[in-house]
Amino acid sequence: MTSRETGVWRRMRLWGAAHAVDDLYQGLVPAMVPYFVLERGWGYVAAGGLTLAATLGSALPQPLIGLAVDRWRLPWLAAAGVALAGTGVGLSGLVSGYPVVWALLLLSGVGVSMFHPAAGKAARQAAGESTTAMSVFAAGGSVGFFLAPVLATPALAAWGVKSTALFLAPALLTAVLLHRAGGRRAVAATRAPAGADGTDHWGPFLVLTGVAVVRSMVFFGVSTFIELYWLRQLHASHALSGAALACFLAGGVTGTLGGGRLADRIGMVRTAQLGTVLVVPMLLALLLVPGRYLPLLFAVLTGAVLNLPFAVMVKLGQDYLPSRPGTATGVTLGLAVSVGGLVAPPLGLVAQVDGPRGVLAVVCAMPVAAVLLGAFLVEPERLRRSGRPSSAGSADPGAGGSASTAAPSRPAVRPRS
Repeated sequence: MTSRETGVWRRMRLWGAAHAVDDLYQGLVPAMVPYFVLERGWGYVAAGGLTLAATLGSALPQPLIGLAVDRWRLPWLAAAGVALAGTGVGLSGLVSGYPVVWALLLLSGVGVSMFHPAAGKAARQAAGESTTAMSVFAAGGSVGFFLAPVLATPALAAWGVKSTALFLAPALLTAVLLHRAGGRRAVAATRAPAGADGTDHWGPFLVLTGVAVVRSMVFFGVSTFIELYWLRQLHASHALSGAALACFLAGGVTGTLGGGRLADRIGMVRTAQLGTVLVVPMLLALLLVPGRYLPLLFAVLTGAVLNLPFAVMVKLGQDYLPSRPGTATGVTLGLAVSVGGLVAPPLGLVAQVDGPRGVLAVVCAMPVAAVLLGAFLVEPERLRRSGRPSSAGSADPGAGGSASTAAPSRPAVRPRS
């Protein structure tokens, strides 16, 4: 490995770790809410409002922040975002009064939305054309979601909501490291992604956004109700139910990393299509396989195939909008993921009528929409060769299966030394 390649991977590991810390705070909010309900005596509506505050803060500003990242040099934004995300969550357990807690969680969500576009743009510039390298950054988010309940539950159970103060340190330390390690120069760069022709293809990008939203809906549906399914349908213990969620999230980390390597071999579109198709049988197996232990295998596999296209969608979105990498990241990695969380309340109504099994049955049907949309994705290299104005309707459904995966003629963007 050359010194330049070593530098690329060092930078990607930094951005992956920063992404893990940032998304840790997204995962902490649902883990904290039950303890606020128990300690403060708040009702279920108030509890839902706390989750909504974090979701609104992380979802709505991301496209606008992406536009700002693409237009102006904002070298401080990623570090400031992760610091704000951690500060909001960290202080929320130290204050009294529902409006103040709600506002702090909203600010934490805004911090998350500040991080994603800036960090996604910088990570792409470091990764160049390697989807494998980009998957390191994307997998960081999956790691953060996985670690949130693992770290928060023991602390909250032992010391209550005031233990949120413990989570101030990771955010502030990460912010300092990003600034010192040269994230400043990476974010400030304004070059388009490697291999880009400078033409934005909005049609395929909107199709990709639809696939990302459906994927996020399935993720939140499973992650919200999988423990209840083991508890109430399979009559398992709390420990085994928690293990089911851990298996699903751990599978997601593995799938994100594997998807990047697979995309470098068979192409981004083929990988995205494969992931959306495989989700359906994995979900059905999770629902239909008998017993309490064997379904754990399919919890892992469901998480893996669901996250197989995760890094691919981030990079593919940036290739569809080469002149707007911050906007593309803000939508595919931020807005689409956060919007998927809005499906939880309607699925809760289903659970009241048909139980967690009914919810998973509904979730099984969701990926069909992603499969249909995925047929209209097209490799960016084919769009560049065609020279035609792109739209969702003009994309060749078979493009993903036959598009060339050869390296583009332009050299990959490398981080400045």
